[in-house]
Amino acid sequence: MARRSRMKIRRAPEPNEGHGGESSPDLGPSKSELKRQSLALQKLGVAVSELPPSRRKAIDMPEDLREAIEAYARITAHGARKRQMQYLGKLIRGIDPTPLKEAVEAFAAGRAVESARLHEVERWRDRLIHEDDALTEWLDSYPGSDVQHLRSLIRQARKDHAGQDPEQRQPKSFRDLFAFLRSILEASR
Repeated sequence: MARRSRMKIRRAPEPNEGHGGESSPDLGPSKSELKRQSLALQKLGVAVSELPPSRRKAIDMPEDLREAIEAYARITAHGARKRQMQYLGKLIRGIDPTPLKEAVEAFAAGRAVESARLHEVERWRDRLIHEDDALTEWLDSYPGSDVQHLRSLIRQARKDHAGQDPEQRQPKSFRDLFAFLRSILEASR
């Protein structure tokens, strides 16, 4: 019959408990934390590569990083993109990533503002087409508008909207009204 061996369970030392009562030395970030930081820098490099070329040129960065970002933007093969992304992370680790982060955040904020402006124009267009009193509100808000032209655009859009099925509608009048409203809103800013 086999003998059973008893295993001794040892308790883990306390974090502040070291040899001789001294506190343990700071070991730095864990391996998992280093991987997370590396992945964040790789994603930052990819985000910079997705910026328009004019925005990328405006960012202050080393020339080798600029070339690596341009190369990443041109690569289409999955494995090659992954290798290039890792290379981007390596290059970014050697510099201060703050200007890159600021450029990506500024571009994202600009896109959000532009999207909000377009939504505002769409709301005004829909209100002008569907509500009679919206024209008065528009003229109160934007008194420099060409009233006659605006009324003709609204009339044409209402005519196109009311008379046909959604599949048969001609969106030209909607686009014209949208463009007119957008130009007035842009001029007023």
